[in-house]
Amino acid sequence: MSGKKASPLLPSHNAGGSPRGSPVSSPGVYSPHGSEPMRRTGSGGSRSDKGQEDYFGGASGNGNDVEKHHGLYENVKQQVEISPNLPEQKTNKKTMSPAFIIPIWIALSSAVILYNKYLYSNLNYPYPIFITSYHLGCAALGTRILRATTKLMDGLDKIEMTRELYLKSILPIGVLFSGSLILSNTAYLTLSVSFIQMLKAFTPVAILLISAIFKLQVLTSRLVMIVLLISTGCALAAYGELHFEMFGFLCQVSAVAFESSRLVMIQILLQGLKMDPLCSLHYYAPVCAIINACFLPFTEGLAPFQEYMRIGPLIMISNAAVAFGLNVAAVFLIGAAGGLVLTLAGVFKDILLISSSVIFFGSPITSIQIFGYSLALGGMVAYKTASK
Repeated sequence: MSGKKASPLLPSHNAGGSPRGSPVSSPGVYSPHGSEPMRRTGSGGSRSDKGQEDYFGGASGNGNDVEKHHGLYENVKQQVEISPNLPEQKTNKKTMSPAFIIPIWIALSSAVILYNKYLYSNLNYPYPIFITSYHLGCAALGTRILRATTKLMDGLDKIEMTRELYLKSILPIGVLFSGSLILSNTAYLTLSVSFIQMLKAFTPVAILLISAIFKLQVLTSRLVMIVLLISTGCALAAYGELHFEMFGFLCQVSAVAFESSRLVMIQILLQGLKMDPLCSLHYYAPVCAIINACFLPFTEGLAPFQEYMRIGPLIMISNAAVAFGLNVAAVFLIGAAGGLVLTLAGVFKDILLISSSVIFFGSPITSIQIFGYSLALGGMVAYKTASK
């Protein structure tokens, strides 16, 4: 028996640096080269990838030897811990299935609209500015609670928010957001849910036209045809409305203009600054809540506060919770589905809302409206496909 001290199987474990060519005599571990000396390449005790192949016989001999040694290497690798000090890194990040989150988003989005309509009409609580301010105030509080207790708001760590950026970008976008919410909620006082959803189909057209004004979008012949298709569909939907109210119509059209301007301004002012809906809400909600609250004394006064207890805290808190849950669901939806899937989900949601409006609120729908809305929906899908 040799008096030499046997070197370990792996060169990376050779702390003392045994002489090159020391035979392997580790018991219980199969050596691919038998009694042949190990070969290492490189300097200073390190080995390259080629050296590793030579070490296990992967780059030497003919084709059969390569196959044989590869099998032996796999056998040795199962018995020896190659990197015991390095933790295993998991690279596969699980995302929520679209089949799971899309129905949740559709349900919450529909619930917010129907819940608000129920408050305004059935419970006789016609205070859209207060409801909007209340929702935004709860959203501002909710995002800060999530920031302290969960990882849903970790996107804020990647945003460098300065005073200049806040005043030049967040504030004007917040004003547009506030105007959109106030006008949209006011429209529900006089218009049916079904008619409002039909008018919202004009939003892609407004975005396209505003983008063209700011030279962010080039109007092609195909896009012009899509604009005409959606516009014709919305016009037919408005023409077929049995209980047309000019005030509500102007409020909803203005809401579409405000919302479209907000989306375009986000593209212009926040170029390269990616924010998911929750992070956006974290910045916009306080601004919008304060702006809306400034209108309260001149529009609705103290009446919303006096009627609050009649409605009951349970209904009011649950109403705000559903609205906030929609924003949380939107974060997972964006990560789980593509743009076209979102558009199709939105189309399905609108159809569901129109059907629910007919069933629960007795909103009448004419055949002209159905035809016009079908044209507008077809134009929406075509627009999303063309913009890809």
